[in-house]
Amino acid sequence: MRLSQFFLPTLKETPAEAQIASHRLMLRAGMVRQLSAGIYSWLPLGYRVLKKIEQIVREEQDAIGCNEVLMPTIQPAELWQESGRYEDYGLEMLRITDRHDRKMLFGPTNEEVITDIFRKDVRSYKQLPQMLYHIQWKFRDEIRPRFGVMRGREFLMKDAYSFDVDYESSRHAYNKMFLAYCRTFTRLGVKAIPMVADTGPIGGDLSHEFIILAETGESEVFCDKKWLDKDLTGRGVDLNDRTGLENWVQTTLEDYAATEDKHDPANSPISGDDMIATRGIEVGHIFHFGAKYSEPMGATILGPDGKEVPVQMGSYGIGVSRLVGALIEASHDENGIIWPESVAPYKVGLINLRTGDDECDAACEDVYAKLHNAGIEVLYDDRDIRAGGKFADMDLIGLPWQIVIGPKGLKAGVVELKNRKSGERIEVTLEAALNQIGA
Repeated sequence: MRLSQFFLPTLKETPAEAQIASHRLMLRAGMVRQLSAGIYSWLPLGYRVLKKIEQIVREEQDAIGCNEVLMPTIQPAELWQESGRYEDYGLEMLRITDRHDRKMLFGPTNEEVITDIFRKDVRSYKQLPQMLYHIQWKFRDEIRPRFGVMRGREFLMKDAYSFDVDYESSRHAYNKMFLAYCRTFTRLGVKAIPMVADTGPIGGDLSHEFIILAETGESEVFCDKKWLDKDLTGRGVDLNDRTGLENWVQTTLEDYAATEDKHDPANSPISGDDMIATRGIEVGHIFHFGAKYSEPMGATILGPDGKEVPVQMGSYGIGVSRLVGALIEASHDENGIIWPESVAPYKVGLINLRTGDDECDAACEDVYAKLHNAGIEVLYDDRDIRAGGKFADMDLIGLPWQIVIGPKGLKAGVVELKNRKSGERIEVTLEAALNQIGA
């Protein structure tokens, strides 16, 4: 993409409403614009990051046997009345009445809808296990939306649901999702601590939240130093080996997770020099709640013994849009965002130091074509503005690599290659630069 054709409304000054780094940088980098309190329009740069995160989440859900569906944003109140949550959920639920005076709501979550889908079509244990998920916009009417996409009212979320015949099978589904979450966050380029958590309004008997480490995080976290180097991809763990997977999950929690009460270091099993205190941001939450929804909503199956039993369920959420802000909180500097390559809107920023110069233009066009042909996403700054503005914008939007081409370098047979994360700048041949970034 040529920057002269790209909609990138960057800002030099920080908007007054931006209180944290991610909100400030997302506004300045032209990723989002606020439409109303806690509701944002996603502009091209931000939307590209959002879709990259969404795809990684999708791939890891598919890898453990989840089936993707798409459920409506508007839900009938009667389903929530069946489960008993309509009155209990609170003022965060946006309640609506349609022209026929039917009570509706903008879904804050989907346990009721997915249970209704399941009960209409599944009758026997032979049709289990089932894992279904979707990635859809949610709405929770926060009393004080703030921090940009980190605590907005409308947000994009992945929510998955498991259905099993008995408790043991349901726990196995929970463990599979636990591992999938660990792998997801590793692919996103961040450390995420799994922590025992309160089940809250979702309910159930077991819950873990996943916390991305960030100095500006909302929660205080205490964890073992060893955890920072822990491989959480679960390599060698066979998903069909229930015992092996259970042991891996338990070992991960016992050896590397933070305290159950993350605000109180006195409750931590880790102590002394082994413990570090930092901060974190919740980006995922998984729940095992058994028959909490299936019993009141009549989602039953015939078991192996021919008896009708309520299906055992779990639900699993990842804040996809929240992750955009969380990744920025975890990875930025005074100049702007530093994207992990896996979710960067473009891998390479190509800077033409003298647009209009025949030699520079030709060299940049050549590099642009080579990167495209190699399947590498590139944003080419071909604007006729001062070099300082181009450098500032590239640092602000945080692309992993920058290739800078100017008259002096071309005469010497070199280009400048910058790594955004390390800040290292080197002069190398064009061929060496392309090899370095994998072209």
